[in-house]
Amino acid sequence: MGSRSAGEHPGVHLTLSLTLPRDEMTVPVARHVVRSSMREVGVDANCVSDIEIALTEACTNVLKHSGPGDKYDVSLILDPSVATLRVIDAGRGFDFDSLEGFDADHDDEQGRGVALIQALVDQVKFTSIPEEGTIVHLEKELEFDEASPFTELLRRAGGI
Repeated sequence: MGSRSAGEHPGVHLTLSLTLPRDEMTVPVARHVVRSSMREVGVDANCVSDIEIALTEACTNVLKHSGPGDKYDVSLILDPSVATLRVIDAGRGFDFDSLEGFDADHDDEQGRGVALIQALVDQVKFTSIPEEGTIVHLEKELEFDEASPFTELLRRAGGI
């Protein structure tokens, strides 16, 4: 489908939002809902896989590190060129800059999540406010199958 700027089709986007209890069983639920939604509209399988793994890491980090709170939010916005994922917790927040320069060994069982997320998506941003929570903002350029429902929607909207 090629690369387009998000503003090229300002009215064509899909949004999904989940509010989940802070429970380890919600990670596969979030992963399944996001994966199924992207597949259903025809997002390329490689993009789906990358986003699914990055989402898993982000959700797992919320459960392990966010502190008090009984829920967290996951949102997915698909536009003609980019998937935007946000994982939002209401925990204690953390200092992402403190991770700068931290490199886990390749055989470590912990500490590789942020590096993995950064390798899988095109943009990663952490916004953290102490005692209010953290937003993990991920963006990934998308490719769609030519016969996908989303591609057809763009054609009907005159976008391609």
